[in-house]
Amino acid sequence: MHEPKMTNSSEGSKIEGRHSVLEAFRAEQLIERLFVQKGCHDGPVLSILREAKKSGVMIDFVPKDRLDHMSETGRHQGVIACISAFHYSDIEEMYALAEKRKEDPFFFLLDGIEDPHNLGAIIRTANLAGAHGVIIPKRRAVGLTATVVKASAGAIHHTPVARVTNLTAVMEKLKEQGMWFACADMKGEIMYRQNLTGPIGLVIGSEGSGVSRLVREHCDYTASIPMKGDIDSLNASVAAGVLAFEIVRQRGYMT
Repeated sequence: MHEPKMTNSSEGSKIEGRHSVLEAFRAEQLIERLFVQKGCHDGPVLSILREAKKSGVMIDFVPKDRLDHMSETGRHQGVIACISAFHYSDIEEMYALAEKRKEDPFFFLLDGIEDPHNLGAIIRTANLAGAHGVIIPKRRAVGLTATVVKASAGAIHHTPVARVTNLTAVMEKLKEQGMWFACADMKGEIMYRQNLTGPIGLVIGSEGSGVSRLVREHCDYTASIPMKGDIDSLNASVAAGVLAFEIVRQRGYMT
């Protein structure tokens, strides 16, 4: 039987078919999202699900008609995997960019952002705020999908994005190089009272639960945004923008 292979579409690259998807996981391809037909629980699908969970890939269980609509081969066999639509940078590139600009390093660290539109918007904000890069985790977070690239409005082509296995381990290494970390937290000190100058990493948490306990414990201080409305939280990308431009203000880039 012919085994479906990888296809390309306006939404990025896809891998269709059980064998192809399983081999892609085993080859450690950068799979961003897995779509599985509801009700499929046989051996090959369970093996794929185990690999996906082990890799921290986001899984969506969807009706067959949605997979039929997504499929370009017509032979998806109940599984379609979406692979990264863009290449990743490394943290050394971010430091090189800061050095080229003769600026203190300014990074965004994102802890569990799952909405691709939010990630794209944050990358756009990072670029406009003059940040030297964005760091995201490999597990339980969206990667550089085609939707993210589109939502960044071109910023992805100018802002390095690194994907790391262990966010807290990276934070410890960056601390050794003189970086301080400010965590966005509603219970933190008002951002205007914080010293947000010097080499800094701005840590933004997930849309629902915010910054995880372990990542928060690795931050040097927490910064909150003063709010006077009737609701008590901001969208993750909006919060990132408000805090980022307070950093810009304190750095003296605006008069």
